[in-house]
Amino acid sequence: MAGGAYAQATSTVTLPDTIDARVMACTTCHGHQGQGTKDDYFPRLAGKPAGYLYNQLVAFRDGKRKYAPMNYLLEYLPDAYLQEMAQYFATQQTPFPSLPKPNVTPQVMALGEKLGLKGDDARHIPACIACHGVSLTGVSPDIPGLLGLHAKYISAQLGASRYGARVTDNPNCMQRITVRLSDADIAAVSAWLSSLPAPLNAAPATAGSLPLALTCVPGAPK
Repeated sequence: MAGGAYAQATSTVTLPDTIDARVMACTTCHGHQGQGTKDDYFPRLAGKPAGYLYNQLVAFRDGKRKYAPMNYLLEYLPDAYLQEMAQYFATQQTPFPSLPKPNVTPQVMALGEKLGLKGDDARHIPACIACHGVSLTGVSPDIPGLLGLHAKYISAQLGASRYGARVTDNPNCMQRITVRLSDADIAAVSAWLSSLPAPLNAAPATAGSLPLALTCVPGAPK
């Protein structure tokens, strides 16, 4: 091979120093602009509250959440870089992914709807909408939306929370709730959430617009 051709073939490609270039490693798995993909376990990022996204990036970087590719990618990134990434995905307004219809019985779907909209007072389980908003699009700054996610992903995250594999800073309200859920509860609410259509307005509710469920208030009984 001629020297010039060899140098051309081995030259380093320099990408522009833009946020779009910086998040290419994210969109490879999470879809263009974080809109989500057909993969069960790579969630939609677009439009989620920036505070929530930042907290998750920090958790992966610091090893509080365990997934080797994410831990590796984020290991040496500073807070400011993660904040910029979180802000980028929070501002994306992209179509929701087309999800497969859950293959469950009407009874299972009914249980999921009950837990999602009403909860279960007898077991001190608040409804999903009690924290994630009436439209389930999340609440700023750090409560995520639950729409546009695959049932298997939702189930996996609820299970990880229940067994302490996924934690948040105090108050760790999701674990307080998920420890009260049975396997059947998790399967049902995961199926129901994944069956919901894309919202007319995907923006999270504004901070302070929704009182937190009792189990999420610092100092509340477990």
